[in-house]
Amino acid sequence: MLREKIYIASDHAGFELKEKICEFLKNKQISFTDLGTDSKQSCDYPDYAHLLASKMDSKSFGILICGTGIGISITANKHKKIRCALCHESLSAKFARKHNDANVLALGARLIGVDLALDIIENFIQTPFEEGRHIKRIQKIEAGL
Repeated sequence: MLREKIYIASDHAGFELKEKICEFLKNKQISFTDLGTDSKQSCDYPDYAHLLASKMDSKSFGILICGTGIGISITANKHKKIRCALCHESLSAKFARKHNDANVLALGARLIGVDLALDIIENFIQTPFEEGRHIKRIQKIEAGL
């Protein structure tokens, strides 16, 4: 893994998938912090996106999960230094890291299954940023904030 820690959070729609991902990370002995939610009781995804974004640093990755991944990714991307990529397949996760140095992965629990989610996560956390020509593009993204 390329970073020291993973923060993970979800709303109620992503709770079950989050629990499976936490089990996967634990079995792989990957350090993570589960920021909630802790049940299927209805809650608001922005609360969890903001919480996760506030914890992020250069040594961490984030994983956010809601029903589609859309709302939680939009919210996360409101924060400086967060580059959240919504991915529904592994190639997007790989390129989000290689070309965009994404540090947060958003998943849609109602759109993908557990096996695909785990494959997406593996690709995301194992793929390094290519740097080179992509650095100036990221600087241009950050200049807009």
